Order: sequence, then C-alpha cells, then structure tokens
Amino acid sequence: MMGSYALVTGLHWGAVLLYVAATLLVVAGAFFDRERVERWGHRVVWPGVALHSAGLAAWWEIAGHGPYVNRFEVLSKYAWILVVGFGVFVRFYPRIRTTAIVVYPITFLMVAIGIFTRPEVRQLPPTFRGIWLVLHVLFYNVAFCALVIALAFSLFFLLRSRGRLAGLRSLPELPTLDLYAYRFAGFGFVFWAIGMLAGSIWAYQSWNIFWNWDPVQTWSLVAWVLFGIYLHLRRFFGWKGERAARLFVLCFAVVLVSLFLTPVIESSIHAGYFK
Repeated sequence: MMGSYALVTGLHWGAVLLYVAATLLVVAGAFFDRERVERWGHRVVWPGVALHSAGLAAWWEIAGHGPYVNRFEVLSKYAWILVVGFGVFVRFYPRIRTTAIVVYPITFLMVAIGIFTRPEVRQLPPTFRGIWLVLHVLFYNVAFCALVIALAFSLFFLLRSRGRLAGLRSLPELPTLDLYAYRFAGFGFVFWAIGMLAGSIWAYQSWNIFWNWDPVQTWSLVAWVLFGIYLHLRRFFGWKGERAARLFVLCFAVVLVSLFLTPVIESSIHAGYFK
C-alpha cells in the first residue's frame, strides 16, 4: 500500500513540475512576444496531463471509487478537468489561448495543495453512488473550468483598461475580452444549473428530499443567482466593461466559497466528502 501511495504522489508531483514549466513558458512567451516559447508551454502541459491522468487512475484503483471523497481527490479532479477542458476550448476558440497564464497556475496550485492535504483512502459512503452523483460532479467541474476562463478575461480587461499588460500583444482588444468573459460566464451558468439539478435528483435518491438548504446547496444557489444577475445586467441593462468585470470577480469569489469552503462545515451533509 505504501508503494501505491508513493506512486500516486510521485505521478502528481511530476504533473505539478510539468504544469509549472508550462506556466513559465507561456508567461515568458506571452510577455516577451515569443510565440515559439509560448507554443512550447502548451506542448509541455500535455505530458503533465498524462502523468496527472495516470495518478488519478492509480488512486481510483487503490480507493475503489471515483475522485470525489476527500480534499486530495476533489482538488486533483478539479485541476484535471480545468486543464483538459481548457485544452478542448482552445481547439474551438484559439483566441482564448492567452488565458493559459491564469489557467495553468491555478491547475498546479490545486494539485500541489491536494498533495499537501496528505491523501488517504476513505470508504465511499452508501449515499455517494449512482449516475446522478457522477453527472452532478461532472457538470460542476465543467462549469468551474468555464468560469476560470471567464475570470481570466475579466482580470485581463480590468488590467488592460488601466494601461497595464500593454506588452501582452497576444491579448485581444478590450471589446473582445469583454465578450469572451460574457460568453464563458454564460456557459458556466448553464452547466452550474444542470449540476444543481443533477445534485437535487441525487439528493432525492439518497435522502428522499430534493432540497434541504444544506450550506453547500445554499451557497451553490447563491452563486448561481449572482451569475444570473450578472448575465441579466449585461443582457438587458447594457452592463459591460469595468463594472461588469468587477461584478464577475465578486461572483467568482462566491464560487470559491461554494465549492471549497462550505463543504468543510460540519453541519453540511456534504462534509463527509471533503475532510
């Protein structure tokens, strides 16, 4: 068993090192206008994904269940979905490539923090089974990926509108930054809603109740409503630019509370999976 733990952590640390290298390359390439260096950063990240995937697969084999029971598994899984989802988005929207300077650091930080939580095998609670749990987790993961990309565009807009990041020539113009932040926020909003619905069905199967105002459920709803307000203000009241970007950053802060802070509240029925 100790050898298996060492293998899992070794694979994850290998992934972290490659993610760090990818971050350094894309940042250097973007800020020093070296397209070849930046391309190498995007190439280096995929061996990291391979090691990361192997580490998650090995842990799945050891634990006997999917990666959604403790902090290490949850953080590692979110990081994996983030970097892989980003790679998929880039294939269809090449102009978002520069957001890697935000996505890659978040990825390696989440994996590293997960390792430092000291991974240990925990049995899957009887209620943590079924396809609706898988869908619930998957949709939230995809939503998080889209919202991180939207966050990057919002931060880029705020910085560039104040005369910073002038040397980052690969960034689109301000109207395009604003538009991509809006589009990815909308994408995340929809997947967040589907994740909540799937979670409600799972809750009914597990506890015979669709909604009980659990802290995780409540904060998830708050985050979704805030994003709904953000999108509504943009669509019907013409909000854009700095005030829209600032509002999005606030909404994303609530996302972090919902996903990573409320699960540690002991009174939450979700507390069992994030200890």
